[in-house]
Amino acid sequence: MTSTQDPTPEARANVTEHNVGTRADLLPEERAVGSADPEAQAAAILAESEERTLHPDADEGGHRTSEETV
Repeated sequence: MTSTQDPTPEARANVTEHNVGTRADLLPEERAVGSADPEAQAAAILAESEERTLHPDADEGGHRTSEETV
């Protein structure tokens, strides 16, 4: 799932070169589709994931706390 907004600088700062290098080693199903720039793709995926962790939004599939449920 991708967000409608770009990840914040805070989220991007939490993405390390090691994480990008590890994530850029594409999964078999990702290799089948191909990528012009696996590192850039990995960095974008990880930054979006970090953004959802830092700023969960229930309307975009984020986790709600028990206090937020009815």
